[in-house]
Amino acid sequence: MLDQEEIHSKVLRAGRRTYFFDVRSTKAGDYYLTITESKKFTHDDGTFHYKKHKIYLYKEDFTAFRDNVEEMMDFIINEKGTEVISERHNRDFKKEDVSENVSAVENTEAQNTESFTDVSFDDI
Repeated sequence: MLDQEEIHSKVLRAGRRTYFFDVRSTKAGDYYLTITESKKFTHDDGTFHYKKHKIYLYKEDFTAFRDNVEEMMDFIINEKGTEVISERHNRDFKKEDVSENVSAVENTEAQNTESFTDVSFDDI
């Protein structure tokens, strides 16, 4: 099945990853889609190798697959927006330390409490 006829192809290059979308033909003459992720790994000596992962997608699964992918992409965009936030894509990216966030909230609450208790009731 891996050597079945290739009908149509498209390539998406994305940094170290390359995605291949290939329409192939089954022995019976029907079409299916393969999606291959190829990721390049470079060794210290300058040599490299590729790791590949492949998905075979058949027509009977297209609708459910598309619905799930669209739902997941919409969720990500709605939750995090379209800006890429990562160490690799943003040199200024700093992971937030949970303990720093907790102490910052506690400090803010302490300041708010202190300013509240500074009120003189004689002024009322």
